[in-house]
Amino acid sequence: MSDTDFDDWLWATFAETQGFTVLIVLVGIGAGRVDLLKSTHLHVIGDDIDWPQMADHLDRSGVAWDGVVMFRAGREGLVADNIARDRLDQLVRALNGDRTLIRDGEFFNRGGLRLRLDDAEPTVPILN
Repeated sequence: MSDTDFDDWLWATFAETQGFTVLIVLVGIGAGRVDLLKSTHLHVIGDDIDWPQMADHLDRSGVAWDGVVMFRAGREGLVADNIARDRLDQLVRALNGDRTLIRDGEFFNRGGLRLRLDDAEPTVPILN
């Protein structure tokens, strides 16, 4: 058992693939919004990184982030850099049009715990 949901996901995914490429999207969360901040890809070739180390890497992005969404770049495990860049570009364009696609990824908060994206409930106007 690990300390975070991220650790569990990383270890299970690495055990399944023996290496994979992950597409990473940092997001800001607030006021009923999820804003895309920065994105990159990473080749996971071992299971020795834990959440504190990953969060430290994400903090070096230079943006104040509230959550991170991670998507496997492909079922084939590791993919070449040029393919990962193309898939990341396609993913970010798709997310710009439809934030609910976050549900297809692994969504974590700053503590490495899973987040869930629910549909926003309409707010009832307050009439005076």
